[in-house]
Amino acid sequence: MRTTLEISDDVYREVKSMAALAGTTVTSLVEQALRDLISGARPSPIPPSLPRSYGNGGEQSGIDLSDNKAIRAVLENEVR
Repeated sequence: MRTTLEISDDVYREVKSMAALAGTTVTSLVEQALRDLISGARPSPIPPSLPRSYGNGGEQSGIDLSDNKAIRAVLENEVR
């Protein structure tokens, strides 16, 4: 089923970042969260296999992969 939800920009950015880190889509992440809510289960954890951060020929130091804002800043700089 297709539907439309109104979600604040800041919440959507966080969810989009979480989905990217988990290697899934926003749709899948939201659907799983709703399934967990309906079943009364605790939210599913994000898989531990987080992507590694690479720069000029190697891993970039100083990027906290648990900090969505820092990850988003790096991604936005790479896209531009």
